[in-house]
Amino acid sequence: MSQCYLLLGTNIGDKKQNLLQARESIIERIGEIINPSAIYQTSAWGKEDQDDFLNQVLAVETTLNPERLLAMCLDIEKDLGRVRFEHWGERLIDIDILYYEDQVITSQRLTLPHPEIQNRKFTLVPLVELAPNYIHPKLNQTNKDLLAHCTDPLEVVKID
Repeated sequence: MSQCYLLLGTNIGDKKQNLLQARESIIERIGEIINPSAIYQTSAWGKEDQDDFLNQVLAVETTLNPERLLAMCLDIEKDLGRVRFEHWGERLIDIDILYYEDQVITSQRLTLPHPEIQNRKFTLVPLVELAPNYIHPKLNQTNKDLLAHCTDPLEVVKID
């Protein structure tokens, strides 16, 4: 078993239901959720003229390798109704792999750790809730330190 951290995001439709359906699909197809963060609300990042997002980070144990994990995340997004219209656009569900163990991968399809972790409070706040002392394998800083130095101005509000 390997541990990974996944970020869920949604800003269309019944957002809490979208997160619930994604979690159920992750359990069925990827592995056991060993620790879910709270759900957080954040203004849209990158493309700001859209509805607020709900985000949640999940610590998951899986037998899938990183490439198969990515394929399964994309399949779940598609099966739940995600259509990719534009970069950073609104989305029914988004599932990003933040970390997979301590692996560093740079390929055409997959970059691990996720290259934007240190730049996004909506990622770091729930990640710090679950793994404050986890050390980013490329930046050699804890998630807590990354959050302390993050310049993202968007407020991240815990909703449950």
